[in-house]
Amino acid sequence: MARRPLPRILSNGSAQIARSRDLARTAADSATDVLHPLITITRGLRRLAAAGRRKWAETPKDRRGPLLFLVASVVLVVALVPYGPLLAAISLMAAAAWAGRERVEPAPTGPDESQTQRLRTLYEALVPYFSAAEDPEPLYAHGGDWEKAFASYEFDDDGRVSRLLLRYPAYFTDGEADSRARIEQLLHAKSGRGREYHFEWDEEGNELRITVLPPLPTDIAAQRFVTAPGETVLGFTDPADVQRTLPLTYGEEQRDVPPVVWRTGVRSTEPHLLVAGEPGSGTSTLLRSIALQCLQYGDVVIIEGTGTGEYACLTGRQGVLAVECGLAGALASLEWAAHETERRLISANRARQAGQAAPDDIKHPLWILLDRPSALGHFAAVDGRDDPQSLLQVPLRHGRAAGVTVVVAEHFESLDSLSDAVRQHTRARVVLGPASPAQLEAVLGAPPHTTPTRDVPPGRGYARLGTGPVLRLQVPATPDPYDDATSETHRRAVLDLLPERTAPAEAEPLPVEISPSGV
Repeated sequence: MARRPLPRILSNGSAQIARSRDLARTAADSATDVLHPLITITRGLRRLAAAGRRKWAETPKDRRGPLLFLVASVVLVVALVPYGPLLAAISLMAAAAWAGRERVEPAPTGPDESQTQRLRTLYEALVPYFSAAEDPEPLYAHGGDWEKAFASYEFDDDGRVSRLLLRYPAYFTDGEADSRARIEQLLHAKSGRGREYHFEWDEEGNELRITVLPPLPTDIAAQRFVTAPGETVLGFTDPADVQRTLPLTYGEEQRDVPPVVWRTGVRSTEPHLLVAGEPGSGTSTLLRSIALQCLQYGDVVIIEGTGTGEYACLTGRQGVLAVECGLAGALASLEWAAHETERRLISANRARQAGQAAPDDIKHPLWILLDRPSALGHFAAVDGRDDPQSLLQVPLRHGRAAGVTVVVAEHFESLDSLSDAVRQHTRARVVLGPASPAQLEAVLGAPPHTTPTRDVPPGRGYARLGTGPVLRLQVPATPDPYDDATSETHRRAVLDLLPERTAPAEAEPLPVEISPSGV
């Protein structure tokens, strides 16, 4: 049968209905504008009538008779006065218009009682630290005026301080780290625990700005980041701390997030990385994320000291030279890496002496990822072998010129077992998980400008590249795809980033031994 076209009234019905709705809405708006004075007067008359009924109900019964006589006398006088009824009607309409107007409550201009009490408590707590007996006009004194000390303040929905700018006397020792730490600890305790505060000291103006930082996003899954060769995304931080953003995918939506980018290569000032944290803080997650990124441009050697199979998904993949969990394999791989570094240095030196460009094989980046070297060192001491960290001296010392990058991850309790070469040459540092200010300063070399919290999600911590500032960090979710506790979304995100498999998973490729002379 041939299809019949729909009737015109059915095919154009939806458009006519929409047009009719627009016309009706426009007519209603116009009528509202025209009848607005009448609506206002009607609302005012209703309010005046309600006020009259309320007044009549509140009047005692013995006084209602005189009140009625007074009202009747007023009506009689108005009726006898020339133009009285007209003037009375005009006055009634004016009163109704005034009573029926739309009343907007004025916005509060200052803190309420509870907020004022919080600010007064902060002020009183700071008196012992910001006052001196020799000061003739102290800015901070018991029972003093807190409004002079607090220049500006803001509160969140829970009534807690979210932003505060306070002034302090010039004689306060703001140049000493211990003095600042005491003030920061006090403000953290009095303003509300469980939040992360950023402290900005203005030593020239004698001002301290306190800001509550929002939590970093934890729903960023592993994905391809828009970076150049030699750039690795360690995680993401606050927008005010970096001048760059990356477009990231959140399911079906996309938004820009500020990253912490670590640059490696010949011109890098921090060519190697040290990651520290507690168990379960996300150190292995960060190493997996780094491995997936560097496999786009180079080769990877992974050595796992714990032997838990955290990197089994990378076994036999293209670009993965070895994934070692045992002591013998780890020693062989690290020895090969040291020989490969020497070979690259010799080849580059010969090319420079001949006035030629460096060979392509030494331009290909090589990454050495070492997770928990202290466990391997313990096994080596039991077997009477050398510590595997001793084989890292050549890659760490000459890796930047040879295109070799070393990443070491270790737990806090085993940081003392790291060799001097690892400590000296890993100028890029990351601390993940809960850590005390002393631990942060010991690893990063400088205290953070924020107050760390006790309960943090996995992959949350701080990063410092060389002598730069200490940045908050959230590592993208890169879990082990073979772990049963991994969600299907994160599992699929990691599997999509894995290179093609070039060898069976049970047959790991072993690196070829190369002599120091390059033969």
